[in-house]
Amino acid sequence: MVDENGKQTITNDGATVMKMLDIVHPAARILIDIARSQDAEVGDGTTSVVVLAGEILKEMKEHVEQNVSSRLITKAIRRTSALAVNKIKEIAVPTSGANKKETLAKLAATAMTMVVEAILSLDQDDLNEKLIGIKKIPGGSLTDSQFVNGVAFKKTFSYAGFEQQPKSFKKPKIVCLNVELELKAEKDNAEVRVEQISEYQAIVDAEWQIIFKKLEALYKTGAKVVLSKLPIGDLATQYFADRDIFCAGRVASEDMERIVEATGATVQSTCSDILPEHLGTCGFFEERQIGGERFNFFEDCPEAKTCTLVLRGGAEQFIAEVERSLHDAIMIVKRAIQNKYIVAGGGAVEMEISAYLHQFADNKILDKQQPIIKSFAKALEVIPRQLCDNAGFDATDILNKLRVEHARGNIWAGVDFDNEGVADMMTKFVWEPALVKINAIQAATEAACLILSVDETIRNEESQAPQGPPKALPPGAAQRALRSRGRGMPRRSNNNNNNNYQMPSRGPSARLAIANALDRVFAAGDAVADAKEARARAREALAKAEEGVWRAVFRQNAERVALEALQRNLGGWGGSN
Repeated sequence: MVDENGKQTITNDGATVMKMLDIVHPAARILIDIARSQDAEVGDGTTSVVVLAGEILKEMKEHVEQNVSSRLITKAIRRTSALAVNKIKEIAVPTSGANKKETLAKLAATAMTMVVEAILSLDQDDLNEKLIGIKKIPGGSLTDSQFVNGVAFKKTFSYAGFEQQPKSFKKPKIVCLNVELELKAEKDNAEVRVEQISEYQAIVDAEWQIIFKKLEALYKTGAKVVLSKLPIGDLATQYFADRDIFCAGRVASEDMERIVEATGATVQSTCSDILPEHLGTCGFFEERQIGGERFNFFEDCPEAKTCTLVLRGGAEQFIAEVERSLHDAIMIVKRAIQNKYIVAGGGAVEMEISAYLHQFADNKILDKQQPIIKSFAKALEVIPRQLCDNAGFDATDILNKLRVEHARGNIWAGVDFDNEGVADMMTKFVWEPALVKINAIQAATEAACLILSVDETIRNEESQAPQGPPKALPPGAAQRALRSRGRGMPRRSNNNNNNNYQMPSRGPSARLAIANALDRVFAAGDAVADAKEARARAREALAKAEEGVWRAVFRQNAERVALEALQRNLGGWGGSN
């Protein structure tokens, strides 16, 4: 696949293909979402869940065209999905604790055995796959890839003096820092006022004294490997080289986290008060040349709860595809450890569930759900059919043989790719975690039910235009919006003797009625808005009137008080004469 920037991607991973497709249709976007959820939840089965959801919708198309209620269809699909999940749980085989490593290796046989070693090196209570580092180095062949029981990361940027440092240690002490060991120029707008040259020299000496105290404190810890997330400058590099200490600055956070997990060290934010328990260790440290890159290796770590997979390959696209395959294998092994139940692959589980659902529908379902359950059972056969098509086999012939084998009770009969026939997948060690199948069926069922529940799709053409002030809908806009938009909601027949749901005809009457109703709703909304505006204007006029009344009352009271005061003054003046 080639994206809009011209970047090429070669993959058979369903989630990657779906993610790179430029899809606009809302139903197709739902399928992309279930592929992503399958990849995040389980890590495998992304192609299966999309193919299965599409086949379920294809089988249900006939029932929709026969005017069967969508609610009846979705109810039957969910019921059938629950039956299928219960059947998987019933036939699933628990993984053997005695041969745990052998069982997991067979689960990940399509990838590499080092995937199993990677998962088993993690904390079995946590199984955090993020602690598995994957480093890609172009060149060489895939067989040159290696498993590191510890941490390996690419050589960081180094300063002069790095060449004089030793590049290998046995059982070294390791200190991990989040401290900058570098002399830097003053920050912008910094100001130092001195009155004589000796004061400036004192400032310079203080800076050197501060960094030398840090370096001396690190040397006294006895550590032979100093790692920091922040830069380690040329002064510190030369200081460590003179004392046979290896240092590396600007170590990536994820690599530092894995180093801490593997060596038992603790990241320090200061160079003082570093105690022996804060240091880590490993059996062997070495810097090696791999291809055109140099890597730092920390091996035989005592607290090895992390590991690194070093991948080699001739092309970047090939290495990227190997990385995606490794991710699937890692997730498969992780889910197998957590779930502890496995089933056979090669389409065996799908054929067994299909046969079980056909028999269940014939014997125990007598209502309208029977043909829907049978259609769901037929949809499950798409997995072995697609496997046959991918291998170039005759799908019709092999599916007939599979039906015969499952009717005889061979529940693990699947597609044999070696002999172009049918074989027992459990004895051939074609295994998968039961969780992969369960999650795929549940996700495909929910996606199909969601799409079948959609009655109308209305596209707002104005949403693509630049946003502006809202405009009132012109007359007849609702009719144009709903024109040629498909059928309406199912309605019940007026005939009391017929309890079937019937879909309305494709004529314009239903759409016209809905359009007229929408126009009335829009007109009512405009009327309500006008009424609210008129009420606001009335309230404003009332407030102004009340203000005028209060002003008149105030004026009248003021005149009365002034008149009374004048009368009192006149009376007093007359008495004095």
